[in-house]
Amino acid sequence: MQTILRKVRIQSVSLRFGLVYSVLFISSAILFLSFVWWGTIGLLEQRVRHSIALDAHALLTEWQHAGIPGLENLINNRLAQDIDDNALYLLSAPDGKLLAGNLAHWPIRLDAALTWQTLPVLRDGQLNLAQVRVWTLQGNYLLLIGRDISERTQIQRMLTDAMLWTCLMVGLLAVGGGWVVRVLFRRIIHSINRTTLAITRGDMSRRIPVSGMGDELDDVALTINQMLDRITRLMDGVKQVSNSIAHDLRTPIARARAELEDASRSATNELALRAAIDQAAVNLDKVTGICEALLRIAQIEAGTRRSAFAIFDLATTLRDITELYEAVADEHGLKLQRNFPLHLPFRGDQAMFQQALANILDNAIKFSPPQGTINLSAQHIPAASSAEHAQTGTIRIMVVDSGIGMNDADLARASERFFRAEQARHTPGSGLGLALVQAIVELHGGTLLLSHNNPGLAVTIDVPAIYDYPDKL
Repeated sequence: MQTILRKVRIQSVSLRFGLVYSVLFISSAILFLSFVWWGTIGLLEQRVRHSIALDAHALLTEWQHAGIPGLENLINNRLAQDIDDNALYLLSAPDGKLLAGNLAHWPIRLDAALTWQTLPVLRDGQLNLAQVRVWTLQGNYLLLIGRDISERTQIQRMLTDAMLWTCLMVGLLAVGGGWVVRVLFRRIIHSINRTTLAITRGDMSRRIPVSGMGDELDDVALTINQMLDRITRLMDGVKQVSNSIAHDLRTPIARARAELEDASRSATNELALRAAIDQAAVNLDKVTGICEALLRIAQIEAGTRRSAFAIFDLATTLRDITELYEAVADEHGLKLQRNFPLHLPFRGDQAMFQQALANILDNAIKFSPPQGTINLSAQHIPAASSAEHAQTGTIRIMVVDSGIGMNDADLARASERFFRAEQARHTPGSGLGLALVQAIVELHGGTLLLSHNNPGLAVTIDVPAIYDYPDKL
């Protein structure tokens, strides 16, 4: 049981996160303190060597000018003026006789092969640690210059003790900070876990709480909440679509069945029987059309239709579709006006975009009264540097009619599958046209907006544009 608990603790993400934080904190603190320690000790040693070097320069200069007697006098003067009482001098003759200095004898551990040496020396009956350097003068005279570093050793010991205590305090702070980080991390993870667990049990209303501080944790919570909102909308959409499919497919199938049953009972000749079969086929074609439209929307929303994306002139596509629908508009007593530039660079699926525009124009013609006007316009809108398409700008396509329009509630649901406004209940259609347009526009990275025209409806499509069309087309 204890082995299992230890394994669970080690496998805890929050614990590992806290340990990593503590290790990094302690390592950084030790590295910093070591730098301070070595820097301080190195500075003290540099000062000692610099002081010895200055003394050596003065003494050797005096020896060159006044010889050994002048050197003896200068050493005695230096010892008399040694305020800090840490200077060490020793001058010996070739026969080993001590001529001047404040040491009782030459240090026993002195190595003539080394330049700088740190060793114990006997002075005034006390054994102290010193840093010294020896020069051999002409005539085999030896000159020792050094500094008593006992105080520096005490400072070094104090720094070492302070560093050890500081490391201990830093370690305690790191452990405490790691524990706090672990608690905060566990709180975040548990909040997400509780929310997702509640959702898996069917409570789709649960959301991750947001602190309101506007930090990264709030960004994560908002993103997850937006994802959950979208999942909820998609699930509601699936439920509505399922109900709508059952309703919209049942009607043409029931009509086809009733017509075939009626023909089988009451048809008196082959012509009547064929007419009933043809009408049943028309109703079944509606079922097939609905299924194909649903499949096409599903493929577009899944993003699997980008293989046909290419650069083309959207203005040419708009001219072609306008010429096609001008005749249809004339048959309904409508006037189709257009306003767009000669060229509009665009990258996407040309056939798919034609389908979206055709659906919008179909609806505009279907719901506009005679003598009405339909305006199709397009323009390139340069984007500001902070905009989403700052490097390409936006192409805005608008189809504005003067038809029956929609109320606010219908506008909010117009792009849902199988949704039909109350005014459109008695007109032919399946309620999938704007849903297909919405899917196509989103596949091309754009947005679809429906608004009032008073009277009528204004459909706005914004898609990202490109600037290198003339060179690449």
